[in-house]
Amino acid sequence: MNPQAEELNKIIQEKNPAVYELLSKKGKNIFFPKKGILGQSADAKGTKINATIGTAIEDDGSPMRLEAISSKIGIDPSLTFPYAPSFGRPDIRASWKQLIYKKNPCLGSKEISLPIVTNALTHGVSMAGYMFVDEGDEVISPNLFWGNYNLILNNAYGSKIGAFNLFKNGGFDLEAFENKLNEGAIGKKIVILNFPNNPSGYSPTVAEASAIAEILKKSADKGNKIVVFTDDAYWGLVFEDGIEKQSIFTYISDIHENVLAVKIDGPTKEDYVWGFRVGFITYGIKGGDAQLYAALESKTAGAVRGNISNAANISQSLLMQAYANEDYDRQKEEKYELLKTRYNAVKEALKDDKYKKYFEALPYNSGYFMCIQLVEGIDGEALRHLLIDKYSIGTINLNNIIRLAFAAVAAKDMKQLFDGIYDACCELKK
Repeated sequence: MNPQAEELNKIIQEKNPAVYELLSKKGKNIFFPKKGILGQSADAKGTKINATIGTAIEDDGSPMRLEAISSKIGIDPSLTFPYAPSFGRPDIRASWKQLIYKKNPCLGSKEISLPIVTNALTHGVSMAGYMFVDEGDEVISPNLFWGNYNLILNNAYGSKIGAFNLFKNGGFDLEAFENKLNEGAIGKKIVILNFPNNPSGYSPTVAEASAIAEILKKSADKGNKIVVFTDDAYWGLVFEDGIEKQSIFTYISDIHENVLAVKIDGPTKEDYVWGFRVGFITYGIKGGDAQLYAALESKTAGAVRGNISNAANISQSLLMQAYANEDYDRQKEEKYELLKTRYNAVKEALKDDKYKKYFEALPYNSGYFMCIQLVEGIDGEALRHLLIDKYSIGTINLNNIIRLAFAAVAAKDMKQLFDGIYDACCELKK
């Protein structure tokens, strides 16, 4: 093992042995190189003649660039063309940490790490997997989950999804979650929670969020070491009263020394910048301090360095300009209200009882999506093809649960969407 990795491991073991036990083999071995090329380049920063940097420089010292590209970008070339640090740019890391506290006021003064910048949420989940998932590990998840978890965690890291039932009596199935979490021997447990959930569009109530945290705490009291990935891709898009608007990370980031919360989030959906590919990983645990978090940050940045080198500088710069814009909050609220109008259009359309003959909505209250459960005898794949071929309607079939992205449908078209599904079901039933 590299001595730099051993140094980080020693800090983690001294600060919290449970966190060290949660690290995967890769996570224990990874480090961010302070020596070698990166370290020597850092030592040479500010020299008059710097022959260490792996980028080309114009004679005036600015980044070398093509006019065909730079003419299209209205930002200082030094903020777009050079590499960003593997940790992410310091300004956006500090800004995003402030935003986490602003968006989750119940965090209060709880100490969390500085976020590490990833290449958006997919890469964030992958880097969390790198840090904590070994081959053969079980990742506990609701039985309705983003299909990309299979590619990211199962295919890439050799884990398996251990699913528990998501819904019971129109809400989160707390009993199923608790039973799954405490299944098997006492030891390492990996959990991934995605709220608002993709595909169902469900977020827990305030009471359910508290109960989830209590279940985790009780399990940790028994001796389990638990790492919880909170996939907050759709944070903020909650459309009903009584639903928890804060991240579940807020509840679990300091509930127990054996529970490490790993917040995976970013502006992709929050700021409607799907192609920017910027995300963040942030850590929180009871008793976590600057040294523990710095060690985890260094390991995570090392994983990023060895995987993609760094996230795009231009995307980080554009986001920083947006966050400094005095109109940012108003624009965010405007887009939220537009999506809420579409959500309400779904609710209005589903007041028509005729649909219950062929399908019913699963619980939903937030995010981009909602799902309908088809009645027995309607084949979801046949329905999907018929909707495309005859009704020009696109849907996603998940084993006879149909996912509908209402965020992508104008409110005026919502009734037509559900009527089309109903008419197609009528045809298939005949």
